[in-house]
Order: sequence, then C-alpha cells, then structure tokens
Amino acid sequence: MRQTAVQWFALKLMHLKMNPKEVFEFVGFLEEAKEMEKEQMREFYQDGFFIPFPSDATFEEIYNEKYVKQCTEN
Repeated sequence: MRQTAVQWFALKLMHLKMNPKEVFEFVGFLEEAKEMEKEQMREFYQDGFFIPFPSDATFEEIYNEKYVKQCTEN
C-alpha cells in the first residue's frame, strides 16, 4: 500500500491508548497535517517534480491515484 508519511505516522499513533478528548484532538491534528502535506506535494507538482505522469495530468488526479485511491483500497 502506498501511503504518505503523515498517513503512516497516523496509523502508528492509532495504536496508542487515548481518551476521547485526545482522539478528537488527534483527528483534528491529523487532518491539518494531511492538508499541509498535500499542499507541499502540490508545490512540488507545480515545480515539475512529478515527471513520470502525463504532462496534462492535474495535481488532484496524481494525488488521488497515488495516495487516496491506493490507501482506501486496502
């Protein structure tokens, strides 16, 4: 399964015992971190670092194919 570093880290943290308040905070931090990571990837794409994909592919198409689709299939 292909996953981002933030997704990997989140899976590791989910094994920790947390009370409901900590879980709620964790989920908020996780979503914020995923958005930050996605924005960094978008900047890489805009700078031309996603070379193996067709030049007409959008960032959203690449991101969804590489990270969202593959992570939800497993």
